[in-house]
This record gives sequence, structure tokens and C-alpha cells, in this order.
Amino acid sequence: MKSLIAVESYPDLQGGINLYYVHARNMAYKEAGIYVTVLNFSAQHDYIIDGIEVITEKTYEKCIEKEKYGKLLIIHACNLKHHYRFVKKYGSKFDNYMFFFHGHEVLRCAKVYPKPYKYIKRNLVLEKAKDIYDIIKLKMWKRFFEENYQKIQFVFVSNWMYDEFLKWTKVNKEYLVDRYHIIYNCIGKEFERITYNTEKEKKYDIISIRNNLDGSKYCVDVICRIAEENPAYKMCLIGKGNYFEHYEKPHNLEVIPRYLKHEEILRYLEQSKCALMPTRTDAQGVMACELATYGIPLITSDIPVCKEVFEGFKNVYFISNDKDRQNFSKIFNYAMTNREIAKNQKYFGKNTTQKEIELIKTLR
Repeated sequence: MKSLIAVESYPDLQGGINLYYVHARNMAYKEAGIYVTVLNFSAQHDYIIDGIEVITEKTYEKCIEKEKYGKLLIIHACNLKHHYRFVKKYGSKFDNYMFFFHGHEVLRCAKVYPKPYKYIKRNLVLEKAKDIYDIIKLKMWKRFFEENYQKIQFVFVSNWMYDEFLKWTKVNKEYLVDRYHIIYNCIGKEFERITYNTEKEKKYDIISIRNNLDGSKYCVDVICRIAEENPAYKMCLIGKGNYFEHYEKPHNLEVIPRYLKHEEILRYLEQSKCALMPTRTDAQGVMACELATYGIPLITSDIPVCKEVFEGFKNVYFISNDKDRQNFSKIFNYAMTNREIAKNQKYFGKNTTQKEIELIKTLR
């Protein structure tokens, strides 16, 4: 079976890792006997990475026998500039579409995402323009989805994402009957295979991994406040950004300004008693899912999407992002005295990517 995967960007031979989560899926598809070709709208030339063929839009346009790429078009994180234009122009070449919804693409971002930190330079005119774009984008995709629903399978990475899709696109949910699927993002294989060791001596009481320290949705301010209010805890924050050029770093918080590979992350987790991963908004939060599956006690925010995503995890605990309602030390102490290491398989490949493969194979 063949399928064309249309993406805005993709991992490349120069070490770029944009949309690696799509590449991980594609390699699993390939192993399952699904031949995939990636249409990378950002690529300047064709290339092959890990056995996956990646082509430019020009290559697709020049191809006379477009059927060689298959009759299934899979789209991740759709946008108007490329995906919408492409399906309007070449949609007749495909029998089925499979749309994956990961977040911002079907949200009115100004209404969903938290305000940026004060030090982030803001262009109010540009923000207004982006909001207008979001309004237009939602109307255009609504029309497209309702006009073409019989060809579409809608895949959401959480129930929260599905609810937000309906809220902001205003697509009549009747069009999605028997056509939508909740399939969570899978986690890295290392987190499936390896389990947290409670017996090993720990260097840190608490570890947080937030790649983008400047994004307010990642709650670095909440992490710092917890550090300040609990000076006896030795804490570690891994990630890059300019946050501490504008705010004082708590003395008990060690900051490691790096992006880590999975193997390095596991080494730091083994040195830590507990992971702290608060968030203000997320469609799933794959990193937190990886930590919870690994087995380390995890403390995250008591927002609806986190409650959904970590339902059934005995090593996950919830706190409020609000200072006045937060009793972190009580939650932390409870987590330390009630540690139960049980490998929850909710985000294993067999319960995530395998479901995608099964769905794809029904669309022959």
C-alpha cells in the first residue's frame, strides 16, 4: 500500500529534527508494509532519510503518473499556505484523506494560548493580523471539511483536541460520525523499554524538562516559584531560552541550557526523585507522557487535558498552577511515600502507532 504524507517541514540530512514525530510514525508504517513518500513543503531538493523518500512539491508537480504516490493523502498540522492549496489543486488524485490534528492548526490561538511573558517583545499589529488569519483559516477549513467529509478520516491526539476542533472550526459533528479517531502520539522506544530505578542514589529532588523556557505555556515561572517556596529541594531545569536574563534564578535550581537526546534524558531522570512538568495549555504533552511511562513520579497541572492524558497512571499527581491553591510540598511528600512503579502501556506503540497503521490499511 502507498500513501503520500504532506508536511510543512521534516527531519533532514543536515541534522534538522522538525516534525520528528511524523518521521517516527513513517518508519513504523514502513515496517508494517506501508510504502510512504513524504512531500516536504520546506525542502529545496529530494532526499532519502532512514529509508524514507522525501520529495519537494516541484517533484510532485512534474510527475506525470502521480498515482505512483498512492491514493491516500495523509496531512499533519494543516495550514492554508501549503496544505489547503495542495488539496484544492490535487485533491482529485486521492481517494482518501487522513488529517492529523496536533494543536494550533485548528485553534484560534489568541484565545487558547496563554499571554507571553512580559519580556517577550510583542507586535500588537502582527498579533492582530495573526488572529484575523486564524479566523479566516478556521472558516476555510470548516468549509473544506464539510464539503469533503466523505473522503476524510479525522485523527485527534486527545479528546481535548477533538473538543477544541469542534469549538473553533464549528464543523457540524454529524460530519465526523464514524470518521474521527482519538489516537495519542506514541512515545520514544527507550521509555517503553527501560523502567525507572527507585533504588539508585539521587542527585536531584525534582527535575523539569522544558525545551523552550521562553514559552509561557511551559510554566517556567511556576517551576521557579515552587523552587523559591521550597528552598530545601534541590531542583534541575533542562532547556534553552532567555527567561533567566530577565528573572532571578532561585539558588536551589540548577539550569542546564541544552536540548537532550532520549539517552541523555534518561540519565538525568535516573538522578532525580520526581519530575515536575506543569503546563498551561497542551494537546497531549508527549515529553510528560514519556516520563510517566518511564515510571518516575510525575507532578503536572490539574487542567482537563492532563487529567485525560494521565488517567490510569498511578505515578502521576496534580497541582494547581495558581499560587493560592498550590500545596506542592504536600503533593511531593505524598508522591515520595506512595511510589508504585507499574509500567503503564497507554502510550506504547501497540496502542498508538499500531492503531494508525490499522486505520490506514482499511483505506486501501
